[in-house]
Amino acid sequence: MKKIVVLLAVLGLSSLAMADAYQKCAACHGANGEKVALGKSKIISDLSKAEIVLALKGYQGGTYGGAMKGLMAVQVKGLSEADIEEIANKIGK
Repeated sequence: MKKIVVLLAVLGLSSLAMADAYQKCAACHGANGEKVALGKSKIISDLSKAEIVLALKGYQGGTYGGAMKGLMAVQVKGLSEADIEEIANKIGK
């Protein structure tokens, strides 16, 4: 029984983390991607889902970005494929 409780707790925490993949982005980009982050970014809610996926994967691979490339590479480093898709679906057109 104890193993089941632990397993459910772990699964619950991982699904909670997935549900909030965009949460750390919101600090700079706004709750709905409506802000120009640090006065330098595009308004990401204007981007398509495909553009968001391309940008996030590009930041991870070091092939995308301008002035904020270094900062964004650190921010997206731990994002999974599912996290990237979730963010794109939440914010993208």
